[in-house]
Amino acid sequence: MKRRVVYPGAFDPVTNGHLDVIGRAARIFDEVIVGVAADTPKNTTFTLDERTALLEKTCSAFPTVRVVSFHGLLVDWAERMKAVAVVRGLRALSDFEYEFEMALANRKLRAEVETVFLMTREEYACISSKLVREIAMLGGPISSLVPPCVAKALTAKLARKKR
Repeated sequence: MKRRVVYPGAFDPVTNGHLDVIGRAARIFDEVIVGVAADTPKNTTFTLDERTALLEKTCSAFPTVRVVSFHGLLVDWAERMKAVAVVRGLRALSDFEYEFEMALANRKLRAEVETVFLMTREEYACISSKLVREIAMLGGPISSLVPPCVAKALTAKLARKKR
């Protein structure tokens, strides 16, 4: 049986930190399904289709990774995907507190769905999608924070919004 894991998120936009977690998960598990959340309380910059397409493009180097969008509860989706676990990245103590609460809530909903935490690499500790969007909105350089195709897409998206 394949050891399949899901890595969910809004990915608005996908960052180099996200890709680091995806790549590391791909070395640990047989298959990684990156789940782009359709139902997010966040006011996203990119549409669901755009976020999914950017992830498909940036994950193409990982042969055991596939990208899909999903609706509804994470644990229900993880079970449909036949995942052995949910992978979550941790950058700081504040991430741990939030993710710990989510993992406990998920366990109450579906006890068989485990959560695996991967600590970020030091160089990605302060990168977040929100920070990338804020820097880009103010005209700052984001090329060291996101893949080139994402930087181009975000810059173009923000330029259209300014018009």
